[in-house]
Amino acid sequence: MAFKDTILTFENDKIIADEEYGNIEVMMSWEAPIMEKSAEYVCQSKGDILEIGFGMGICSDYIQAQNVNSHTIVEIHPQIIEKLKIWANDKSNVTIVEGDWNSVSLSTYDGIFLDTFGDDNLDKYKEFVEQKAKSGAKVTYWNNYTSPNNKYSFDNINFEVVDISSTVNMYTDLESKYYMPKVVM
Repeated sequence: MAFKDTILTFENDKIIADEEYGNIEVMMSWEAPIMEKSAEYVCQSKGDILEIGFGMGICSDYIQAQNVNSHTIVEIHPQIIEKLKIWANDKSNVTIVEGDWNSVSLSTYDGIFLDTFGDDNLDKYKEFVEQKAKSGAKVTYWNNYTSPNNKYSFDNINFEVVDISSTVNMYTDLESKYYMPKVVM
């Protein structure tokens, strides 16, 4: 079953995919420090920002706090799209793109952030970034590893350690440190 076809349950501090997808957490509120640092990094230019995956809107709130020129959000899950539309209603610089980030029409960006779940296209992320990132763009993505890991083989990358307090969950083994990828295109 594709992630976009699962039924999600929204709780105050997490999103959970239904039983057919394993009753697994999709996102949790403890990720806020990661989302804040990610937004600060990709928004350094205050330019045009692409966020792939809205989730609970945590990173979206932090991106908006950076006063960027434009904020494009790509989301594939229909239940999350409903929440995204409500969130974006009073934000004139937000463009919502519904669908798969790898197949929708997009512009080029000064900052790109990817945090998706159940995504079958992650092997195409580097090529996508090379096409959609402006020169000097800041790029980051969810790093599910407990150490620095350049899983996309970016050339100009380093990692910033972010202190976190994760809770027991089914999607990551992160405990107290997150290694945020920082790519410059």
